[in-house]
This record gives sequence, C-alpha cells and structure tokens, in this order.
Amino acid sequence: MKTRITEMLGIQHPIVQGGMHFVGFAEMASAVSNAGGLGIITGLTQGTPEKLTAEIARCRTMTDKPFGVNLTFLPSVTPPDYPAFIQAIVDSGVKVVETAGNNPQRYLPALKEAGIKVIHKCTAVRHALKAESIGCDAVSVDGFECGGHPGEDDVPNFILLPRAAEALTVPFLASGGMANGRSLVAALAMGADGMNMGTRFMATKEAPLHQNVKQALVDASELDTRLIMRPLRNTERVLTNAGVERLLAKERELGSKITFADIAPEVAGVYPSVMIKGEMDAGGWSCGMVAGLIHDIPTVQELIDRTMAEATQLIRERLEGMLAA
Repeated sequence: MKTRITEMLGIQHPIVQGGMHFVGFAEMASAVSNAGGLGIITGLTQGTPEKLTAEIARCRTMTDKPFGVNLTFLPSVTPPDYPAFIQAIVDSGVKVVETAGNNPQRYLPALKEAGIKVIHKCTAVRHALKAESIGCDAVSVDGFECGGHPGEDDVPNFILLPRAAEALTVPFLASGGMANGRSLVAALAMGADGMNMGTRFMATKEAPLHQNVKQALVDASELDTRLIMRPLRNTERVLTNAGVERLLAKERELGSKITFADIAPEVAGVYPSVMIKGEMDAGGWSCGMVAGLIHDIPTVQELIDRTMAEATQLIRERLEGMLAA
C-alpha cells in the first residue's frame, strides 16, 4: 500500500507503532519495523540520553529497517535534559521522531538540520495546524477514543479525522481506536495517510510486558476504560482496576479541591509495577477503548500481515463490490 506516509518514512505498510511509556523498547520497535511498519522507541522511558543511545544501538542489531524515537515534552519542575536527548537521537542517525505533549518548536531546528522527519501528536485540529505551521512534517491526530491523554475537547475520530483532512496539507496518521484492517480502511477513507496503533501492539508476543497486562487487554471490553485526572485538566484514559476506582472515588469526594498529591499513590511510579511486575491493581496505566477489539495475542508480524490482508480485501471486494457497474 502506497500513501504519503509510507513514502515519507520509507516503510512498506502505513502502520506506525506509537510511543508508549514502558512499552517502546527495542524488542517492540524492531518487531514492528521488521513487519513493514514503523517501530518507535520511547525516549523518556529509557531514563537518560546515554541509555537511549544504547537502546537505539540495540534496536539496530534487531532490524535494518527504519524506526523512530518518541520524545514527549512534559510540563515539569525539573524537566529532562531535552537537548541531550535530541543530540543522542541525532548522533544515532535516527531519521524519524514522534513528538508529543508541549509545543516542540524550540527543538525543531536541531532535528530538521539533521534531516529528521518530525511527526507531532495532536488531539485537536487547531494543534495540528500549529504543528504544520512550525514545520512538522506530519501529524498524528488522536481521537477521544485513544489511550493516554485525549485532550479536553472530547472529539471522536469520526469527526476529528475528516476535519483534519479539510484543514491540513501535511500527511497525518489516525490515532486512537486503531486495531485492524477495518480501522485502517476507515482511517484512509476519512483522509488519513495511515494509522498509529498503541494499545493494540501491547497485546503481541514481542511486547516487553508482563503477561498479566496482555491478558487484561484480551479480557477487557470497550466499556472498561476510565478517564482520570479530568479535574486537573490532565485527562488520561486508562484501563479500570481497583487503584483506578480508588482514584475516581477521591476525585468525586474532593471535587475541585483535588491536587495531584491526593492521587499520587494511584498514578506516580505505577508503570514499573504494572508493566514489569504485572500488579494489575496498582493504579492508572494508559489504555484505549480499542481494548474491546483485542481478542488474541499474535506476533507483530501476524498482526500486521492480518491487518493488511483484511484492509486489502475490504477495499478490493467489499467496497469495490458496492459500486454499481
């Protein structure tokens, strides 16, 4: 399949693995890239620029295909050393960076000078237009269904993607709710040039996660996510568990008086407990509504091959078959 995204990124299939905290290691990224998509190493998960350099080098031993690095710009009292992370990416010869969070404008010159393609993750058309105006090469448009931070506008992809297609000139990926061939064909029909899958890639054999996490995704339905931290305007979609329900009870009880400190036990430092140790009730971890479409734990190659075969069949047989002669 040939789209503006496959051409820009030099990949076979218009499928990108989003950057995910404690998921985007070399095992995950290389598996996606080897299967014809674009794998992404999550920069801040590595901890330091030196460890990111080592992870990129490790990924190169696992694939000779293109892969990228996610760099999320977070509001923080003591922010990470972003210039050093960017230098590590540049020095390692990575050619695609997925940015997320705050506006990446101040860091773009260093990336662009190195010939790196930048895809910025956006939850609103106005943010996507801003990303386009500052020189991002593409954007990933995240609908309300997505795992992680869906923004505060609550616009689902059935509206957001066609709006992006109306407004943007740069290529864009559909993100949030993407799971299979149907997702890809729908995304293309609504104007996207490919799709970004996050949660779906977590339930694969190569995903470097505890088996409890993968099984939880298979067992979950589309009704099993919750929105947390909405009163703090830092909304996150997570899979429900005992820790999440405790957090939501605090939000109801404290109302507008709630602070991050009140919910820190259910959100701070949760990822190692869940992803590595498999402690499923530790607290909030990002998960999309797409969990309702996850029914098995295939290899990444099987998932991508199946997705592309389904998409091709839908286009060639179902959709073409609907056209009157």
